[in-house]
Amino acid sequence: MTETYIQELFADRIGGSNYGKNTAIYKFEKIKRAKRAAAQANPGIKLIDMGVGEPDAMAPTQLVQALYREARKPENRGYADNGDMVLKKAVVRYMEEVCGVPGIDADTQVIHSVGSKAALSILPAVLINPGDYVLMTTPGYPVFGTHAKYYGGEVYQMPLLERKHFLPDLDAVPAEILERAKVMVLNYPNNPTGGSATPEFFAKVVEFAKKHRLVVIHDAAYAALIFKGKPLSFLSTPGAMDVGLELHSASKMFNMTGWRCGFVVGNPLLVKAYGDVKDNTDSGQFLAIQHAVAQGLENPSFTKKIISKYSRRMTGLVKILKARGFRARKPGGSFFLYTASPKAAFTAEGKRIEFPTAEAASQWLITEKLISTVPWDDAGSYLRFSVTFAAATVAEEQGVLAEIERRLSDVKFEF
Repeated sequence: MTETYIQELFADRIGGSNYGKNTAIYKFEKIKRAKRAAAQANPGIKLIDMGVGEPDAMAPTQLVQALYREARKPENRGYADNGDMVLKKAVVRYMEEVCGVPGIDADTQVIHSVGSKAALSILPAVLINPGDYVLMTTPGYPVFGTHAKYYGGEVYQMPLLERKHFLPDLDAVPAEILERAKVMVLNYPNNPTGGSATPEFFAKVVEFAKKHRLVVIHDAAYAALIFKGKPLSFLSTPGAMDVGLELHSASKMFNMTGWRCGFVVGNPLLVKAYGDVKDNTDSGQFLAIQHAVAQGLENPSFTKKIISKYSRRMTGLVKILKARGFRARKPGGSFFLYTASPKAAFTAEGKRIEFPTAEAASQWLITEKLISTVPWDDAGSYLRFSVTFAAATVAEEQGVLAEIERRLSDVKFEF
């Protein structure tokens, strides 16, 4: 296509006049290309996709039926804006009964989101001016930081290290960064590491936030997916309501990925500000979807069944990988297994293949074994396996795990 004056009009935040000219290939695009190539080269072998970061199953039948009923009601047909009280009241009960956070005001401390991603993209407009810093974790979900940069902000990355249990070292943040920092974004259980926060860590976060005048945004998209005990909410920490917000998502807890509904809860002034910007960003999620999510929040047993499946799959996958030399450990929650990437592989023919990066190991696994993972080289070299691989029954699930074991059986890995 011939270049026109339009090329000169793009905003600097997305590349300005150079927009579209960058030839670098994003790692997820590399994965897609490798998967297509492997499938074409091996037409009789099914690729096992363990890179998918979304549930493999449908939402519970009862919630699909609730959506159908609610969608038929004329009063639900219009703009939702910032929502009605049905979901808000369900959130209040859920936060108290499941997350141990009593006393939330449905009027002032809860607003729905069109998924957590939308909330993370809106909140920077509430808080970030040019030159402000955001403290984020690496590896991590980049959306808040991306939009913070759109507003002229800057991002300081706090590495998540295995020796630190994938918790950021708050004491390592430089003083000059803290002087300009406004926000800290956390995510536990964590994507991609699967790491879990502790009450002691959250208590330190609250103290740190108050000392340095920070707002804390806790992305709790995976909070419901824990294998033991009850979800740990940041807002259950004494003083947390003074400094922050928590974001929850129906995508993971009810397999509602495409439904796009979650909620923002916490400090009333921050919730109000989020709602004001949201008013000028979207017209709200369809009320029928909000009401179906509310029914899900009233029935935590739906999530327990989902957790049981992920826990069973995770146990099986860890066993298989440990047998091949991986230092794999079952996380406390999420559907992600994050484990150190091998430095090399020895094939049955005695050939040694070196992996200078996790990306190299991931590409080899796709090409040679038709097993797809996601590589992370941000804070050490790691591979992320997701147990959301497609399997409709327990028998199919066991068949997938057995096939993974078979495909790796003739390889020795070096770490």
